[in-house]
Amino acid sequence: MFDVIVIGGGIIGLTAAFRLCEAGRKVLILDRKGMACEASRGNAGAFAFADVEPLASPGVIWKAPFWLMDPLGPLSMPLSYAPKMLPWMWRFWRASRPAPHEASTAAQARLMELAKAETDDLFATAGLSHHLRRDGAIYLYDGEAALKSSRGLWDLRARHGVEFETVSGARLAELQPGLHPKYTHGVFIPAWMTLSDPYEVACAIGQAALARGAQFEKGEVVDLSPNGQGVSVRLADGRRISAPKVILACGAWSHRLAAKLGDKVPLETERGYNTTLPPGAFDLKRQLVLPQDGYVITPLATGIRVGGAVELAGLDRAPDFRRSEILLKKAEGVMPGLKTEGGVQWMGFRPSLPDTLPIIGRAPRAPNVLYAFGHGHLGLTQAAATARLLTDMTLGRPPAIDLSPYRPERF
Repeated sequence: MFDVIVIGGGIIGLTAAFRLCEAGRKVLILDRKGMACEASRGNAGAFAFADVEPLASPGVIWKAPFWLMDPLGPLSMPLSYAPKMLPWMWRFWRASRPAPHEASTAAQARLMELAKAETDDLFATAGLSHHLRRDGAIYLYDGEAALKSSRGLWDLRARHGVEFETVSGARLAELQPGLHPKYTHGVFIPAWMTLSDPYEVACAIGQAALARGAQFEKGEVVDLSPNGQGVSVRLADGRRISAPKVILACGAWSHRLAAKLGDKVPLETERGYNTTLPPGAFDLKRQLVLPQDGYVITPLATGIRVGGAVELAGLDRAPDFRRSEILLKKAEGVMPGLKTEGGVQWMGFRPSLPDTLPIIGRAPRAPNVLYAFGHGHLGLTQAAATARLLTDMTLGRPPAIDLSPYRPERF
């Protein structure tokens, strides 16, 4: 009945379903909660095409121990979770060495180039271009010394074709009035895009897929296995559904199903926190990025979203919303006129692999299962590129870019 079953109703799965329906395939989308109910519901809503440098980098590996000393800093990890994280951190350290880091940067840049090319076409084809905001973003620095310390990052981005403008004084005030005086310097990326609201847009892409023939069912997948007809998927209610091909794109939970196929994937969960303030909380012109503290402030149609940072604590630990509160307090120090009342707190799970690159490719022991997960902070940014690559593989076309850096077997 179906040509492809997509496991996961987040931005990756929904975008892939849309593109596959366009290509004439009959698609079933399965998700245990509903469309865009996990990381796609509360992300920062940015297309961060400029983020070509992997998180696994020589600079971060030396900063991480100092960040971990601050339980409410940009990176935290409960002591009780540290033993579980050791194998992942070992791989992260290995990926941060100069040669692997250079290779990962090149692979990230290629995926970003494809994402830039595919995103506009995706939104135009789906009739959703009006949701794209092309206001750019500003990286803020509290002093010239802080800006100079980031020069290596900007040199790297320049080598990969990222256009930006260093700003200060009247130009910075023009781009964003009302900043605290301590933020004296910034870097403006004019091509940076954001969305009106990431949840609304993810659902709209899903609805566009349904309008082109996809079906959606709410159900938890507990097992999958190859069979003579392709792949059999078993749901928690006991039902079995088969299709010639299955796409596994359920974010931070994907490794549990990959294990059913014999693949041990070192997927960890970066828990991210945010608060969405009501419209009118501040006259925010464009997204602000605070690289020293690891968070962003985004203007959305639904208000202002303040969020980011990383908590390494797995899928089961209760949220620690003190992290949302401290980010909101920090944002108040960036924009002194910010109204912080009436906000809605949220915590979501980012699926993260130690080299910062996603897995996009065929399951080694089940070639009719396609993996598409582990995008970390960049799921929205890389969704259109991932959908293109999944469509290429499903249709038997040569992939738009070399898939070897993203292959599951690399671990």
